[in-house]
Amino acid sequence: MKIAVIGQSLFGQEVYKELRKDGHTIVGVFTIPDKEGKADPLATEAEKDAVPVFKFPRWRLKGQAISEVVDQYKATGAELNVLPFCSQFIPMEVIDHPKHGSIIYHPSLLPRHRGASAINWTLIHGDKKGGFTVFWADDGLDTGPILLQRECEVEPNDTVNTIYKRFLFPEGIKGMVEAVRLIAKGKAPKITQPQEGATYECIQKKENAKIDWNQPAEAIHNWIRGNDKVPGAWAEVDGQKVTFFGSTLMNNNTAVNGQPLEIPGASQPGIVTKAGLVLFGNNSKMLLVKNLQFEDGKMIPAAQYFRSGSSAAVELTEEEKGFAEQMRAVWKSILTNVSQIDDSTDFFKSGAASMDVVRLVEEAKLRASSCQLQNEDVYMNTTFQEFIQMCVRKLRGEDGEEELVVDYVEKNINNITVKIPHQLFINGEFVDAEGGKTYKTINPTDGTAICEVSLAQISDVDKAVAAAKEAFEEGEWGKMNPRDRGRLIYKLADLMEEHQEELATIEAIDSGAVYTLALKTHVGMSIQTFRYFAGWCDKIQGCTIPINQARPNRNLTFTKKEPIGVCAIVIPWNYPLMMLAWKTAACLAAGNTVVLKPAQVTPLTALKFAELAARAGLPKGVVNILPGSGALVGQRLSDHPNVRKLGFTGSTEIGKHIMKSCAVSNVKKVSLELGGKSPLIIFSDCDMDKAVRMGMSSVFFNKGENCIAAGRLFVEETIHDQFVAKVVEEVKKMKIGDPLDRSTDHGPQNHKAHLDKLLEYCQMGTKEGAKLIYGGKQVQRPGFFFEPTVFTDVQDHMYIATEESFGPIMIISKFKNGEVDDVLRRANATEYGLASGVFTRDISKALYVSERLNAGTVFVNTYNKTDVAAPFGGFKQSGFGKDLGQEALNEYLKTKAVTIEY
Repeated sequence: MKIAVIGQSLFGQEVYKELRKDGHTIVGVFTIPDKEGKADPLATEAEKDAVPVFKFPRWRLKGQAISEVVDQYKATGAELNVLPFCSQFIPMEVIDHPKHGSIIYHPSLLPRHRGASAINWTLIHGDKKGGFTVFWADDGLDTGPILLQRECEVEPNDTVNTIYKRFLFPEGIKGMVEAVRLIAKGKAPKITQPQEGATYECIQKKENAKIDWNQPAEAIHNWIRGNDKVPGAWAEVDGQKVTFFGSTLMNNNTAVNGQPLEIPGASQPGIVTKAGLVLFGNNSKMLLVKNLQFEDGKMIPAAQYFRSGSSAAVELTEEEKGFAEQMRAVWKSILTNVSQIDDSTDFFKSGAASMDVVRLVEEAKLRASSCQLQNEDVYMNTTFQEFIQMCVRKLRGEDGEEELVVDYVEKNINNITVKIPHQLFINGEFVDAEGGKTYKTINPTDGTAICEVSLAQISDVDKAVAAAKEAFEEGEWGKMNPRDRGRLIYKLADLMEEHQEELATIEAIDSGAVYTLALKTHVGMSIQTFRYFAGWCDKIQGCTIPINQARPNRNLTFTKKEPIGVCAIVIPWNYPLMMLAWKTAACLAAGNTVVLKPAQVTPLTALKFAELAARAGLPKGVVNILPGSGALVGQRLSDHPNVRKLGFTGSTEIGKHIMKSCAVSNVKKVSLELGGKSPLIIFSDCDMDKAVRMGMSSVFFNKGENCIAAGRLFVEETIHDQFVAKVVEEVKKMKIGDPLDRSTDHGPQNHKAHLDKLLEYCQMGTKEGAKLIYGGKQVQRPGFFFEPTVFTDVQDHMYIATEESFGPIMIISKFKNGEVDDVLRRANATEYGLASGVFTRDISKALYVSERLNAGTVFVNTYNKTDVAAPFGGFKQSGFGKDLGQEALNEYLKTKAVTIEY
């Protein structure tokens, strides 16, 4: 068809583009004149395509159509007028002229909310359903016959902007195009609008947008969000007109702390809190407002009401000056009517519109990925100087958000000053535990206390879960674009890298990890893990599935991968930071929020991580860290009805208990990485030097405190004695000592109770007749040091052959030459199945053995070679579920199937 598009805006531009894609001929675009030298987006698009563009300032004069204008329109030969969004009054001579008439888009479900402020009134009235109508134009006001309608749910905290972006804009474009298709096919209905339910409301203007405080909180909330951003709901505060933006309803059980603000006419004073301005309805229920705008146009976060205008200008570095000049060029490209951009140039007074805000935000992100702006940032910093100051503060992590208060324990150690948080981290703040309860965390190198750490109580768990639930359901994290979520996680990884020496030092003094290993593995792999999963954020997707049911109707079935919600994570003490990273990175990438309990004996790197997460910009409530006992904190997380997933790494005994609690409470999803007794089979055709080197690593890596440690080595008879001799020779060379000493090979065991268990384990081995070749004793020095230990002649029935030591104890058994199947039987004769390994030069033998070893990981001619991209997890009583790799994401996602008949 030959179509005339009459209207304006980005919406009109997109409808125009889609109609051209559908093969229609656009014979003319009729839009508004340029504003301050800037063409409307619809005009710009049409001019690129060499489509005739008409920019009439008006179509009528003194109530009569302007004949010259109407004649120019008629000359186009249009068969249909399409009005996607039009602010001008179009005369009936134009509306009725085409063969197919004229269709108009209206953003409400007619006959409800006729008039120019339909979206505003949909929200002001608190409608549960919204939508749009495409109708046939007539001589009434939004009264023409209906062609099609589409509806959507109106969410409790929707604004004009959110409902427009989510539904009215994208679906409205599709609706307009579908309406034209129906007309082209001769199938377009004309349904008379019913009189029942019809409403007409006036255009919302500033003078009639004043807030009436004598209403329930929900009505006040609806009024504010219905007037957000234009014209803006306002009230008198401190003798001036203040406009309120960004309203959300609050749970009345939420504790409110802050400074009171008298508001004339309100039932009680507002409260300026860290989250914003809390307001009260006449029913004493609450709502929260995020931003305020004053009469001079300046907008501020409501939380800063009592300190607005107090921040001094920051002095720019040379690099920041370069960024400022790049952004000056961007402003110039947007504000084409302004000859020069100086510090006082005002973005909006120079003619910028809402779409220019979107462009500016995206241009800033392109030039500095860590400058994560929101549209509100531009509205609150309208001059060029204010805008640059705001950007620089964000780049420095000083972006005017409430300052993170950390009560550090500082220690000068390892040639640096480490700053250690020691309180619980709940809802973006470091706080004391209920009742001020604390405990001492101990340095295993000398047995002395590092610091007092807050000890979480059940009430603290409930607060953390509530914060995580609110952040997921109501906060920006749950609504965040996946790519933006990935940027934040990547920024967190960058901050961890900046603090890697500090993190490794804390890990060394808190867990006994050798510093060089902590730097490379504990911290290094943690950084890699967050970077890896940051890249997955925008690649989580479902699939389409052909189905056969309900023929001859046509069906489309597709799946969506969705985050689970609040996830609890309980981690062990052997790799405090790395175990946190393995689970938390996948959890956050999937879009969940987390409450994490670190091991009670090693809480410090988790608390430092919490600080870095806050500084990276992760919203409040997304990450919560609760040091405390497993019996109290871990149990409450297992039982909590609002936790939907629990990921655990630890012993099989505790894993079974957690699994039962999760089932009984609310059948929450569980993943378990539990104990192991990993077999390592060494054949006589191996590379002996490599087998010795890797065999030692398989047992003594990280002091043997390693879930995949080779719990039992099977060495072929012909090389058994040679292998044992070489191992003992190398073990004697290992330097035991201070983990911060760069030459140390072997640090202290993690804590005193574990040291005592290792001593008992060795006593059990010798009692049963195993041969103790080396070690088996505590090192005579302060701290919790245990000698690397080697047992041989270990028989299958012995305790040390079947039970995990979780320490630096090598258990060696021999097997007869060539008896591959027999050694496989012995290797698999365990209830565990976490990892395994084989050393041989025979590739056929290696593949045969790897196929038959019943373990989640098999290493061939190597050991401990985990990677962030490779899935990690066990079989049998070593648990189920995976950490790392793409498969780990599935542990923190749920799959929804959607079937559509059409």
